[in-house]
Amino acid sequence: MKKISIVIPAYNEEGNVAMIHQKIKKVFEGLSNYDFEIIFVNDGSRDNTQQKLEELSRQFDEVKFIEFSRNFGHQPAVKAGMDNAHGNAVISMDGDLQHPPELIPEMIKKWEEGNDIVFTIRTYPKEISFFKRKTSDFFYKILSSLSDVNLTKGGGSDFRLMDANAVEVMRGLNEDDLFLRGLTSWMGFKQTGIEFTACERLSGESSYNLKKMITFAFTGITAFSVKPLSIAAYLGFIFSAFSVVGYGLYVLYAFIAKTEISGWASLIMTIVFFGGLQLIIMGIIGIYLGKIFKEVKQRPNYIIKNKNFQ
Repeated sequence: MKKISIVIPAYNEEGNVAMIHQKIKKVFEGLSNYDFEIIFVNDGSRDNTQQKLEELSRQFDEVKFIEFSRNFGHQPAVKAGMDNAHGNAVISMDGDLQHPPELIPEMIKKWEEGNDIVFTIRTYPKEISFFKRKTSDFFYKILSSLSDVNLTKGGGSDFRLMDANAVEVMRGLNEDDLFLRGLTSWMGFKQTGIEFTACERLSGESSYNLKKMITFAFTGITAFSVKPLSIAAYLGFIFSAFSVVGYGLYVLYAFIAKTEISGWASLIMTIVFFGGLQLIIMGIIGIYLGKIFKEVKQRPNYIIKNKNFQ
């Protein structure tokens, strides 16, 4: 029998872990040729998630857990599950039931057809706000245009199946700012996608606020491209040329027309504008320097406090 490892990061998911285990177990009851394990990664939860996981693991042999020493983030949690999975294939999914377990049989079917990676393409139900849908689409457009990886619209979900060979490659990638969606695309292998409609969160509140989504976007862009540095350089050349030509013509006109060059407002506005532009360019450079600073320290992506399997 082939074994499927299900990796589920959990942060304050005490109301969800039992239900998602029940749904996954029901799915595999219809897949008699496959064994499975569920690896919950407790990412420093502040509620009773760990107690719930320990209770489940005592009742069901297929339930495994990894407990972090603190909150390291969603991407390191997924990576930790992959690093400790033993299946012929690994499926990563969120623990809030927005990723439907009922899609697992189709993912396995696509894998058995010879695909090394089966990613999912998320669509939103009508109940999801217009703002959420548009910001998500805008994110993938910007990421694809500014980075060197091509993410399908809606295809950035962390709900995916990876063959053991692809997982082994992923284990060797230990960069500091993990962006697994981009790494999966960058790795290559034979890939295919499946569409699914995102479900409502079962319980609790999402920890992904606007600030975290913007940070995630910056991580994705700067992890796979130096295009922002090129854009900063081009902006510098363009505005320098504009200032030389524009103000040079103005000074020449004033000299010929014998008009006085004056005006504090225009002078201050010009200084502020170009000063702000310089700060933006320095900020872009600073982001890349910061990534180098964190990378050279070679700290681990996560620290495991406790787990119930080898």
